[in-house]
Amino acid sequence: QVQLVESGGGLVPAGDSLNLSCVASGGTFSSFAMGWFRQVTGKEREFVAAISWLGGNTYYADSVKGRFTISRDNGKNAMYLRMNSLKVEDTAVYYCAADSKVRTLEMLSWGHLEVWGQGTLVTVSS
Repeated sequence: QVQLVESGGGLVPAGDSLNLSCVASGGTFSSFAMGWFRQVTGKEREFVAAISWLGGNTYYADSVKGRFTISRDNGKNAMYLRMNSLKVEDTAVYYCAADSKVRTLEMLSWGHLEVWGQGTLVTVSS
């Protein structure tokens, strides 16, 4: 069973950048499509970005398109989220997630994934 561990969260001022990482263990990383989601306490979990098994395709929520970049390195069993021009409304706990059976990245964005990390907190101050 694959396990996911996120890192890289922190407190940054609005307009700054942050890099999140998600490292996988216990499975064949390249067999999983991957995604980032975020959640604010008391609100629904929200899709952020997704990347295909070999990294050739990506898919973003409109709210982060042009500011965030998702990538992966299958040789390192890792996925990344580069977040630029951060806004206060980007404040949330960010989760990485993986699924080996999802057929499209749009389907992945629905949030019904097999494996989830524990989350890393990103706080953007005004």
